[in-house]
Amino acid sequence: MGKVSIMREFWEFLRVRKKYWLAPIMLFLLLLGALIVFTQGSALAPFIYTLF
Repeated sequence: MGKVSIMREFWEFLRVRKKYWLAPIMLFLLLLGALIVFTQGSALAPFIYTLF
């Protein structure tokens, strides 16, 4: 099962159940997770962690 099919299945869930308000929350969580992963080993890490 690929990442594309997971996203497609999630979109179908949102569309069928009319839960469009979940999309911005999930997008924010994905971006936050990517930010933490990509800055974990860099010199920016101390500055990112002070935001939280």
